[in-house]
Amino acid sequence: MFEAHILIVEDELRLAEILQKQLQESGFNAEVANDGYVGKRMMENSVFDLIILDIGLPLMNGYELCKEIRKTNSKIPIIMLTAFGTQENKLIGFEAGADDYVLKPVDFRELLARINVFLKRKNVTVPETRKLQIADFEMDLDTKTATRSGKKIELTSKEFALMRTFLVNKDKLLSREFIIEKVWDLDFETGTNIIDVYVNYLRKKIDKDFEPKIIHTKFGFGFYCSEKEL
Repeated sequence: MFEAHILIVEDELRLAEILQKQLQESGFNAEVANDGYVGKRMMENSVFDLIILDIGLPLMNGYELCKEIRKTNSKIPIIMLTAFGTQENKLIGFEAGADDYVLKPVDFRELLARINVFLKRKNVTVPETRKLQIADFEMDLDTKTATRSGKKIELTSKEFALMRTFLVNKDKLLSREFIIEKVWDLDFETGTNIIDVYVNYLRKKIDKDFEPKIIHTKFGFGFYCSEKEL
């Protein structure tokens, strides 16, 4: 389902992480650069369908990076993020080659709508529904419902968040540190067994009465979601 490839160039680490997570949950492949120089290098080494570009970046600001991108790529949509929405700021951005502006704090629904408009113009596949699936298990991120083999699975909010993290990172081994940061937004404590408890809850609801098993443990490393053992 990950069709469109989006680059987020944003030096506010928390905002960049949130945007990346929201875009991935919406069905996009999103990568992050935290300064203008890294953003330029990533553009040179990968193919992206759209760029979300902050203005106040270290090493190379958004206006400068936008100009550099336009030297070799005149068609890729560039949406600038800014805390300053003055007419002058917008004119400078448009002159640098930006296609659109979104003001901070970012309203993700507005940003997503603008992204979809640009990608449809480029004939890039845009996810129509926000659903995640593996084998016969499916999660609908809009209705917050889950089913397996057509049977409704009742999940608590944390169980849903944990399973969503597994599916967004399908076939990837996830460390305990990664999981507890993404799902509980906490620093990892070696003494806690909260992840094991919730993984056990999910297995009872999602795997116990079904095949294939999709939630796996690699002892000493972490957990992963896959139709087969890695």
